[in-house]
Amino acid sequence: MVLIAEVGDEVQTIRVFDSAHGFNEMHRCTRSDGKQTGKPFHSGSLGEGMRAAIDDVKIGYGQMIEGWER
Repeated sequence: MVLIAEVGDEVQTIRVFDSAHGFNEMHRCTRSDGKQTGKPFHSGSLGEGMRAAIDDVKIGYGQMIEGWER
């Protein structure tokens, strides 16, 4: 799952949730440094992790975007 935001005329990646390494992982993205190293974020199954990611984004997308802007 990817959280993106429209910034001016561009679309920017803000947060990436994946399981590319076999566990639930979250990558923060920053305006200046791009995609950061992933960190484990949910210890349940991959499906549970993706549902948790969706819930986190629904609740905190504003703060996630503000964090990207800093």
